[in-house]
Formats: sequence, structure tokens, C-alpha cells
Amino acid sequence: MIIELDSVELYFDKRRILNGIYLKAETGKITGLLGRNGCGKSCLLQILFGSLHPKYKFIKIDGKPMLKPLYSQQNSAYLPQHHLAPDHLKIKTLFQLLLLDWKAFISHFESFSPYYNSKLNQISGGERRVIETYAVLKQAGDIILLDEPFSNIAPLYVETIKQLISAEKAQKAIIITDHYYRDVIDICDELYLLSNGCTKKIENLEELEDYNYLNLGSL
Repeated sequence: MIIELDSVELYFDKRRILNGIYLKAETGKITGLLGRNGCGKSCLLQILFGSLHPKYKFIKIDGKPMLKPLYSQQNSAYLPQHHLAPDHLKIKTLFQLLLLDWKAFISHFESFSPYYNSKLNQISGGERRVIETYAVLKQAGDIILLDEPFSNIAPLYVETIKQLISAEKAQKAIIITDHYYRDVIDICDELYLLSNGCTKKIENLEELEDYNYLNLGSL
């Protein structure tokens, strides 16, 4: 499956945020989206998901125009920057509602074992991010959108999540954005840079320095 986002125009109070956008993701590949803070990466994922309405957009799935929002279809899952589940929801309830296997989760994150009966607001923000990222990754969709999955997460957990993302790509098209650019680069098969409202396909990592996203010698 191939999903393409094209010709996006987004304005806030007459200020142009996005214009000249093209982004492509496909099953079997992780597509990374890099860019400076405030450049519109989250907006782009929201537009793709259907929760933000730009002036114009064109989305295709397998070459055919997508006529309904992605969120209204059962083939997608989206991890936003904000908390995904209610604060007072018990972790065991979340796993039951989403038909997730707690034992499978604990096999990856053993230190979470005592949290089964805890509420989401009783664990740290980073631990909550791990649980919500895992929940989104394990949904039975073809398209996964991840906005800042590594945010505030302990390095040990980041490595495990990277492994899980890589394992899921065999049957899913995954788009990921995060300001931890090294982690994004590490797992991505395709890479785009969002700058000045436009996306640029990155064929060589040195282009990230050429476009002034990274300082010379950062790679």
C-alpha cells in the first residue's frame, strides 16, 4: 500500500505555514519527517490524519484519491504529541479495550510489570509515552503516524521502541517525526525535510547540512 500527500496549502491568520508539500509512505518502509520546531511537522500529520483542515490538500492511496478522512477508516492509527488516553483510565483497561497482550508488552518492558492496575496519571510522562506508543504501533491498521514517539523517554526504552517500529513496518506504512533526529535517521528507509513550508526528499544525509537543518559536522 502506498499513501501520498500532495499540494498542501495551510494558512494561520493569513500566514502561510505549508505550501509545496509532497510526502510518500508505503508498506514495508519507515518514512521520517525532519524539521525545526514550529515548521509544521505536526500540522502535516494532522492534515494527513484528517483532524486539521488546510486550504487545500490531495491525498492518494494506491493511486486513487482518498475521499474520506483517514481517521474515519479502520486502517490507520495516530500518536499525537499530547496524551492519547484519559488520565484516570487504568492501564489494564486500556489494554483490554484495545485487545493488547499485556504479557507481550512486558516481554519488551519488564520494569512496567507493577503498573498493570495503575492509572495512566500515576506513572511518569515518559512511561506513559511508552505505553501509548506501543498501543498505537500494535493497532491492526495499514498506516501508522507517530508524532514525537521518543519524547521524554529513557534511552533504554527508546532503543526498544525503535526495534518495535522496525518490526511493524513489514505490514504497515509508518511515518515518524521527532526532534531526536538521530533516532529517526537510524530507523528510516525514506527521509523528508520540512523547511520554509516545503518538503524536500533527502537522498544523502549531507543534504541536512546543506539545507541548514544540521550544523556542519553534526553527522
